[in-house]
Amino acid sequence: MFGRNRTKKVSCLAENENAELIRLENLVKIYDTGAIKVLGLKKINLTIRRGEFVAIMGHSGSGKSTLMNILGCLDRPTMGHYYLDGIDTAELSPDELSAIRNKKIGFVFQSFNLIARTSALKNVELPMTYARIPAKKRAARAMELLDCVGLSERADHMPNELSGGQRQRVAIARALANEPPLLLADEPTGNLDTAASVEIMEIFSELHKAGATVVVVTHEENIAAFTDRIIRFSDGRIISDEINPNPTKGSGNVHTAGLYRNRETGKEAVTC
Repeated sequence: MFGRNRTKKVSCLAENENAELIRLENLVKIYDTGAIKVLGLKKINLTIRRGEFVAIMGHSGSGKSTLMNILGCLDRPTMGHYYLDGIDTAELSPDELSAIRNKKIGFVFQSFNLIARTSALKNVELPMTYARIPAKKRAARAMELLDCVGLSERADHMPNELSGGQRQRVAIARALANEPPLLLADEPTGNLDTAASVEIMEIFSELHKAGATVVVVTHEENIAAFTDRIIRFSDGRIISDEINPNPTKGSGNVHTAGLYRNRETGKEAVTC
C-alpha cells in the first residue's frame, strides 16, 4: 500500500472545482511538409473542467497524439485557440510556454523519460530545480512524493534498478512535483504488464478522486475504462464524447494520501 501511514485528511473540494481548465475553440493543426499539407486536427471544440478524469482514444493517425502535444504546449495550433486555465496559449512567447509547462502541466510518458544516471529522488526533484525551488525544500518534497507512491526506500536507486511499474510511479511523482493543475499521460501503460498497468491506473483514479484533472491518451479500451469520460478521435475529428457510467473500480489497495496537493488552497487533497 502506498502512503498507508499518512492519515491527514483535508477537504477534497477546490474552490473553483467546476471551472474550465481546458477550452479549445475551432482548433486546427496543419502539417506542411513542403510537397503536401496534412490536416492533423480539424476544427476541434472541446472543454475539460477541473477535476475531470478523461481518456482520449483513437488509432494511430487519428489525431490524438497531435492533440496531446498541443494540450501540453509542446506544439501550437495552426488556427483556433487553446485556453489553459484561462490563458490563451497562442499569445505566449516560447519562454512563457516553457514556464506554463513547468508550472501548470505534469507529464507522464509511455517511455517514462527518466534521466538514466540520476536517482529516483533527483528525477523527482528536476521540475522543482527548473522552478528554482531551494535545494532543501525540493529534496523534502521529492521524498514526500516518493513515499506517497511507495518508493521512499528506493529513492537512491537509478532507473535501471527499478521495474517498469516503479519507474512509472517515479514519473507520476515527478509530474506532480510543482503541483500542476493538469496531469497529461501519454500511453502511460504502453510499456507495462497487466498488473503494473492496473496499478498505475489506480493511482490516476486516486488522484482524480482527490481533485486532480487527469487526461490519459490511450488506444486500450481496458485503460480508458478507468476514466469518467471517453473522447474518441478519428481522422483528426472528435467522433464521440461520452460519459463512462461505470468506471473500472480499483482494488482499494492503492492509497496515495498527500500525493496531490491543491495549488488553489495550498492544502493536500486526499480522498475522503
